[in-house]
Amino acid sequence: MTTERPDEAGTGTGTAGTGGGAPGAARRQGPPGGLTLPAGAPAGAGLTALRSHNTALVLDLLRTAGAQGISRVELAERTGLTPQAVSKIVGRLRADGTVAEAGRRASTGGKPRTVLGLVPSAAHAVGLHLDRDELTAVLLDLSGTPVASRRGPLDLGAGAGRVIAAAADAVGALLGDAAARVRADGRPPRVLGAGVAMPGPLDHRSGVPGRVTGFPEWEGHPLREELAARLGLPVVLDKDTNAAALGLALRGPGDSFAYLHLGTGLGAGLVLGGAPYRGSRTGAGEFGHQVVRLDGPVCGCGGRGCLEALCLAAVGRGDLPEAARVLGTGAANLVALLDIDRVLLGGRTVAAAPEVFTAGVARAVAARGPVPVAAVDAGADTVAEGAAHLVLAPLFGRPA
Repeated sequence: MTTERPDEAGTGTGTAGTGGGAPGAARRQGPPGGLTLPAGAPAGAGLTALRSHNTALVLDLLRTAGAQGISRVELAERTGLTPQAVSKIVGRLRADGTVAEAGRRASTGGKPRTVLGLVPSAAHAVGLHLDRDELTAVLLDLSGTPVASRRGPLDLGAGAGRVIAAAADAVGALLGDAAARVRADGRPPRVLGAGVAMPGPLDHRSGVPGRVTGFPEWEGHPLREELAARLGLPVVLDKDTNAAALGLALRGPGDSFAYLHLGTGLGAGLVLGGAPYRGSRTGAGEFGHQVVRLDGPVCGCGGRGCLEALCLAAVGRGDLPEAARVLGTGAANLVALLDIDRVLLGGRTVAAAPEVFTAGVARAVAARGPVPVAAVDAGADTVAEGAAHLVLAPLFGRPA
């Protein structure tokens, strides 16, 4: 249970841990709602952070309640905040249009309770997937529902200037598509920021790509800073697989799983204990570059016999069962190493033949235990939507 906060209720003490987000991103580019404070922050900043945390607790309960809503009494019970604190938070959220009354519910005694609901159209987040040959842009509302999307060709090797310009143009077109959508109070939609997902490796905290496989010219480029300046929005950068895994974690059980993405490359997003795992240098998940054949073909990363090289070679010659077998070998290694609960498959290559890949990977994983294997919704823009959740998740106090 969360203890009461002096800034919200006027009484009570206690502190709480952060809901997530990379420290560097939270200090510089993160959306509102995070708890990380910059060095030398003024004395009042701590109370502001606690207020943000309490607001995030309430917002997350409103988000998960969905259309049925939730009462103030239930909010107080589930957060551990006083009724006065909840009333103050709800008052602010209603004033800015984020929360509205959603009807009444019969009470066990006394008058019926007023229930509150999140207003999904109150704010939005942009998600961008910069793939090696394609750009996908989506706009999600506060509930995580897509309200607009754009897709077009992209050459990730055309140079940073051209790629950033293409991304900015896509966002402009996306917002233009959504311009007719207005909030219930008549005000235009509010955009909180943009999440960007691209192939790795990269540094999630600094927002700088590493030596991207096949595109080494991206190494060290300040992509996050340049795109933020171009868009006039806060920007968060992460690997494509991590973004996808985050989006899947938010709409599934709080377990441990691996999301394996096979498209123009092969990578993994790891969720351990319900939270994305990036490692201390944010480089975890380079799944495609584990060596499984010492004398195998040369990979784009410079190594030999990598899973990615073997898997893409099989796809290239049309041998999808062999590609699935290779992918399954890597998945079985992950299951044995991390004892994860599920293996999820995605990416355009998997989407083209989900039954073949699901069956092939499941056979290999079965040797390590009864771990379910499933393909994610082939019709979803999994990576781009996950990128938008890089912006939305901290608003609800969720690990991002």
